[in-house]
Amino acid sequence: MFIAGIVSEALLYSSFSLLLGSFILNLVPKSVRPEIKIPKFVLLGAALGIAIFSFLPVLKIVLYLYEDLGLGYTLQSVLTNFEVGKTWISTGIISLILFIYLIPIRLEQKPLFSLTGLVFTLILIAFLGWSSHAASLSKMAGFLTHTAHFLAITTWVGILLVVSWCSQNHENWLKFLKWFSPLAILCLIATTITGISLMTFHMELSDYVSVTAIPYGQTLLIKHIAILPLLAFAFINSIFIRKRLLNDSSYNPLPWAKLESIIVLVVFSITGALGQASPPHELSSMIRAEGASKLFTFFHPGEINFPITFSPGIVSIILFLIAILFLALVIVTFIKKAPKALALVMSLLFILSGYIGFMLSLS
Repeated sequence: MFIAGIVSEALLYSSFSLLLGSFILNLVPKSVRPEIKIPKFVLLGAALGIAIFSFLPVLKIVLYLYEDLGLGYTLQSVLTNFEVGKTWISTGIISLILFIYLIPIRLEQKPLFSLTGLVFTLILIAFLGWSSHAASLSKMAGFLTHTAHFLAITTWVGILLVVSWCSQNHENWLKFLKWFSPLAILCLIATTITGISLMTFHMELSDYVSVTAIPYGQTLLIKHIAILPLLAFAFINSIFIRKRLLNDSSYNPLPWAKLESIIVLVVFSITGALGQASPPHELSSMIRAEGASKLFTFFHPGEINFPITFSPGIVSIILFLIAILFLALVIVTFIKKAPKALALVMSLLFILSGYIGFMLSLS
C-alpha cells in the first residue's frame, strides 16, 4: 500500500499538471510558444486519472474499517459520512464530466474549449485542497494555503511537462521563455511561501531538525534537497538556454526541458511518499508508538534525545562542499555540452552527498 500510495500520488499530481499545462498553453497565442500537439489519450487519461488516483485515501479508510463493518457498508459509510469520501464523490463526478467533455472537442479549435477545461480543472484543484490534511486541521486557512500551493506548482510543472514532451518544434522558444520564465519564478515564490506555511500546520519550524527522527521528517528533508537540482535545471533552461539560442537559433532546447521534467517527476514521487507518512505531533510519543525512522537510526542508533541539533563537523562540511560541486557540475555539463545523462547522475550524487552531510551534522 505504501508503494501504491507513492505511485498514485505522483500520477495524481502529473494528471493535474498535464491538464492545467494543456489548457493554459492552448490559451496562449501560437506566436509566443512552440507548436503543441497533445494526444487526446493523454488528456482523457489525465481526466480519468484524477478520479482514480484521488480514490486512494478513501480506499485506505475502507481497508482499515471493513473487517468489523463489512466491505459494502464501510464503503457506503466512508463515501457518505467522511469528508474525504464526500469530497471524492464530487471529484469523481467533475472528473467524469471533464472526461466526457474532452472526447469530442479539439482544444486548438476555440479558446473557449480550453477555458472551459481550465475551469473544470481549477474546481478539481479546489476539491483537492478541501480534502487536504491542512484543511482538516484549519478548515479555511488550510484549504486556501494547500490550494494555492498546489495550483502554483502544477501551473509551473504543467506548462513545463506539456511543452517538453508535446512540442512539435522549438520555434518561438525565446518568446516562450519571455513569459514562461517570469511565470515560473512567480510560481516558485508562491510555492515556497505556501509550502513553509503548510509546514506550520503540522509542526513548529524550529522543530525541523528534530522532526528528521521520524519518517515524515526524513521524507521532507529528502524532498527539500531534491528541489535544489530542480532549481539548477530551471536556471539552465531559463538563463543559459536563452543565451545559447541568441547565439545559435537552430539549437534545440527540448532535451534539457525534458531533463527538468524528469527531476520534477522525482520530486512528485518524494511528495507522494511524504503523503504516506504521519505528520509530526508529539515526537517523543510518536517514536514510542511507531519507532524512529530507519534512515535516522542508521546514522544515529541508540536512544534519541530531543531536541536534535544541527552542528556540522569537518566530515559534514566536506560532504556539503562535494554536494555543491556536484550541483555546479550539472551546469558545467550544459556548458561543456557533455552527455545530458551526466547531469542526472550529478543531481543524484548531489542529493546523496547533501543528505548524508545533513544527517552526519545531527547530534
